Amino acid sequence: MEETGAAFRKELVSKLLHLHFKDKKTKVSGDALQLMAELLKIFVVEAAIRSVRQAQAEELDHVDVEQLEKVLPQLLLDF
Repeated sequence: MEETGAAFRKELVSKLLHLHFKDKKTKVSGDALQLMAELLKIFVVEAAIRSVRQAQAEELDHVDVEQLEKVLPQLLLDF
């Protein structure tokens, strides 16, 4: 399956995960990294879409951090 668009690199996902592991010897399989990268991609795209919709509801021409802050609580609950 060919991937289109931007994606998170496995190295970045691995580093992010390892920052929060208590045991430094914890290992993550390639499949788990790929799955986490896809989840992060979906999360970021969904945050962008919801922020755009919030800006449209406020009749704004551009999306700012304020719109992201408004949609973030519900987004986190959904994930």
